[in-house]
Amino acid sequence: MELKKNPRANVGRNSSLYFAVGLNVMLLLTYLGLEHKTYETDTIKADILMMTEQLEEDIPITTINIPPPPPPPKQLVTEVITVVEDVAEVEETFVESSEVGQDDVIEERVVSVEEVEVEEVEEDIEVPFAVIEKVPQFPGCTGNNAELKACFQEKMQEHLQKHFRYPDAAAELNIQGRVFVFFLIDKHGKVSKIQTRGPDKLLETEASRIISLLPKMEPGKQRNKPVGVPYSIPINFKLQEQ
Repeated sequence: MELKKNPRANVGRNSSLYFAVGLNVMLLLTYLGLEHKTYETDTIKADILMMTEQLEEDIPITTINIPPPPPPPKQLVTEVITVVEDVAEVEETFVESSEVGQDDVIEERVVSVEEVEVEEVEEDIEVPFAVIEKVPQFPGCTGNNAELKACFQEKMQEHLQKHFRYPDAAAELNIQGRVFVFFLIDKHGKVSKIQTRGPDKLLETEASRIISLLPKMEPGKQRNKPVGVPYSIPINFKLQEQ
């Protein structure tokens, strides 16, 4: 006789279903465990000290007897009277008051015009080079005002070419540019008040040196009076390419 198994008694028939259910449960628990948030809480412990009884301690008062300081020693002061004989008689000087009173008579004085000296102060008048009646006369220039003006500018160019010297430091640093020089030919024909404006201090110093070497001229005149004449000229510093 052959024994037949009961299909309900087969334990492993639903094992795949149980495995899938168990796996899903484990995944759910793992997800909940990872997503669970916890917050830190600061725990503060407060201790309260209750003073039921206050201990009072009686501090005894101690008295220290300090002896008084000794009295200062008594000093005997004796006055000595010395009699000095008069050797010389001193004359008292009487100082008169310089204040004017009501009873004083004020002397009236008439000042004449002859007693007043008037000093004439000569003003330094400056007339521009373009409008002056007679321009400063450069040594060697002659003719009328137009000829003197043209000769002056020509002599200035000759002076610049003669005394021009490029600074070595500026040449090494490749410093170039145009320097504007402003100066005054005063009423005595001397060059003064030299001012320069350029791209570098080295070029300005060289331009000032060139202008300071200008010779003494015959001053410009306005209404036949010597006056100062301001003048400006540009000096171009340019290195030649080799």
